[in-house]
Amino acid sequence: MNFRQHVSDDVEVSLTPLIDVVFLLLIFFMITTTFDRDAKIKIDLPTTESAAPVAESNTLELLIDSQGRYYVDGLEVLNNKPETLFKAMSQALDKRGNNPPLVISADAHSNYQSVVTAMDIAGRLG
Repeated sequence: MNFRQHVSDDVEVSLTPLIDVVFLLLIFFMITTTFDRDAKIKIDLPTTESAAPVAESNTLELLIDSQGRYYVDGLEVLNNKPETLFKAMSQALDKRGNNPPLVISADAHSNYQSVVTAMDIAGRLG
């Protein structure tokens, strides 16, 4: 009897389905993982026995309200013109002395132009 000899092909394992499954698992775990965005370090700060006296601040404060009115150290500036604000800030700086820090606080509803004007004048004053 003459039997045919069976030629066997080399069996190879295809890695494509395995890679697909790994990527699907990776995507699944990335989506279902919760991240703690509010992670904070808890610190117990020491308390003082006696309160130290607070030194008077040498800070120049410029406030801008929702209507765009300027207040230099709590005093309202007469109008919203840049020249008037420049004069009011230069007078407040003359009272303070050597380049005090400036804090600009603007209302959330104030327009951006009034804030930019205040920053421009502060830049010109130094």
